[in-house]
Amino acid sequence: MIDAHQHFWQLGRHDCEWPTADLKPIYRDFGEKDLLPLANACGVTGSVLVQSQASDADTDYLLQLASESDFIKAVVGWVDLASPAAPERIARLAMHPKFKGIRPMLQCLPDDNWILRSELEPAIAAMKQHHLSFDALVYTRHLPHLYQFARRHPELPIVIDHAAKPAIIANDSPADEWCDALRALAILPQVHCKISGLVTEAAGWQGKDVYLAYIKFLVSLFGAGRLMWGSDWPVIGLAPNRQLSIYKNWLALVDHALSECKTTNSESVFIGTSLRFYRIT
Repeated sequence: MIDAHQHFWQLGRHDCEWPTADLKPIYRDFGEKDLLPLANACGVTGSVLVQSQASDADTDYLLQLASESDFIKAVVGWVDLASPAAPERIARLAMHPKFKGIRPMLQCLPDDNWILRSELEPAIAAMKQHHLSFDALVYTRHLPHLYQFARRHPELPIVIDHAAKPAIIANDSPADEWCDALRALAILPQVHCKISGLVTEAAGWQGKDVYLAYIKFLVSLFGAGRLMWGSDWPVIGLAPNRQLSIYKNWLALVDHALSECKTTNSESVFIGTSLRFYRIT
């Protein structure tokens, strides 16, 4: 089983500026020694380590960790895609056998349309040249722009992180805006989606049942072949429902939801899609 989305960081090192002190449940260092007991207890044998800082130093740190680890199967790093030096940086990173993708932190940028800027094109061309994938850290409002980007680059594999963070706290059933935007993107065959990060978008009083409608909808759009499960550990520790902030409980919730989707091949969601998308051998 592969955890398709998790993070490591060391506060105050490698340009780590987040989390901040107000986020008490996750305001400490997190590394492989913290994750392995949780993952091993659930039968998770590998992970995709994803950047959490908009920093070259953070990406270099993650690749160093990956070089020393059998558990880390792939790294998704950060590159300043707007920089004239981006193609050279991408080529150098791509020489590392575990460097598989890039994630600009689109949710944090002031311009929702940033991904369509012309100055990014050389970097995107370099990503395609080196067979890298694109992790889209977005909210619902970014999805129409992501759709234009995906149409522009049909040969670039794209995965929507955390299912674009639907506002579960405000909607016990999926909102039309989220559904319609995802429906358009799902038509494009290179677009995938992660079942991750949902529990931090809900309220503490919302229980397991509320997630069933969201996960069923994602299955109906992408099928098992373009969905992958991720823990979003340790950010999952911010979930207002404390039971659902626990690694094994989030995994069990998704497993149960998939069992309710009678035609779903859960093995693909828990391992196959990640292996294919991130080219893990």
